[in-house]
Amino acid sequence: MATTRDSALARAGADQVIAGLIERSAAANAALMRGDIEAYRAAIVLADDFTLMSPFGGAPTLAREMSDDRWEAMGRFFRNGTLEQELVQAYGSPDMIVLVVIERAHVEVGTLPAQDWSLRVTLVYRRKAAGWQLAHRHADPLVKGISLEQSAALARR
Repeated sequence: MATTRDSALARAGADQVIAGLIERSAAANAALMRGDIEAYRAAIVLADDFTLMSPFGGAPTLAREMSDDRWEAMGRFFRNGTLEQELVQAYGSPDMIVLVVIERAHVEVGTLPAQDWSLRVTLVYRRKAAGWQLAHRHADPLVKGISLEQSAALARR
């Protein structure tokens, strides 16, 4: 039978894992905002069944679609940016961690000049033998909220 002390030690270990993933996510996404796709890829390993729900909408992107060319294009899409990550909530189990964050970036995106880009983001990490892998990322630009009418207009597109 597990003791209270054993449970406290397990919780402390889980908190360290969560803290590590929070730091890794912030550092990786800061690198992405600078256009440093190599640093991002070195920090974040995608699960074989990874899904991305982009803040620009459209069909989810699957891991098999993340070719080297696509990664390179992503590195060119974001440039000269900075990022601050605000943790909203973290959930953990032995094999899965979910981070709910606000990413506040100031970045050049595509052909647009540098501007503030804040995103609401959900990150799902799953533990595998090789370590923690990103299984899902969902981001949207609705940090400030929109009206019902604006939401309906988007849904009709």
